[in-house]
Amino acid sequence: MKKDFTLSGQRGFTLIEIMVVVVILGILAAVVVPRFLDKPDEARITRASADIEAIEQALAMFKLDNGFYPTTEQGLEALVTKPEVGRIPKKFPERGYLKNVPKDPWGKPYVYLSPGVHDDIDIISYGADGEPGGEGSNADIESWTFN
Repeated sequence: MKKDFTLSGQRGFTLIEIMVVVVILGILAAVVVPRFLDKPDEARITRASADIEAIEQALAMFKLDNGFYPTTEQGLEALVTKPEVGRIPKKFPERGYLKNVPKDPWGKPYVYLSPGVHDDIDIISYGADGEPGGEGSNADIESWTFN
């Protein structure tokens, strides 16, 4: 007895049907993909804002203990190790105020100014491009804009 393994009665897709599906997938991709591509930039901006707030908290503790903020020259490193130049803090915890000085989400150091131009202290991330100004992911994230 001979067995027939052909698929009788079934037909395949036509070229037009396949092209319609490809066009629909292309339209969906054009609408959906850009929304997902913006998410990493939004996450980096949120992280930079959170970092700046954490740095501000550490600076507030430094000032509470010592009566002054570290100078621009001492920088944010003064939150990790006791400064040896400039005004030396009298009360400095053994572990410091931060474990380490964070870099912004784009791998660049935060800019710290004390006294600041806008407040007692200013902390800035220059965004993805690392340059002042910009829009979108290149926009600056500044401590005085969300206080």
